[in-house]
Amino acid sequence: MLTHVVLMRLTDAADAPRARQLLAGLAADVPQCRSLVVGADVGHGPYSWDLALISTHDDAAGLAAYQAHPRHLEVVGWLGPRLAERAIVDF
Repeated sequence: MLTHVVLMRLTDAADAPRARQLLAGLAADVPQCRSLVVGADVGHGPYSWDLALISTHDDAAGLAAYQAHPRHLEVVGWLGPRLAERAIVDF
């Protein structure tokens, strides 16, 4: 199993609820997603990120298929211009 972790800082924190909704919807739309959870930061500290996404996939091919899925690309198209920065760890 492969776990995909993405931390996101948004240019406008007001976009967080919509981003969370769109990202969470990927679980139902992308069959290569074994599980997916999205959380919004509640601490709002100086080192906090606005959102975290954690998804699991059978293997690297499953993650690649998830990332290439049209629904994922649609969400990334909306979210990308709203990201100030992101960090990704796959393990």
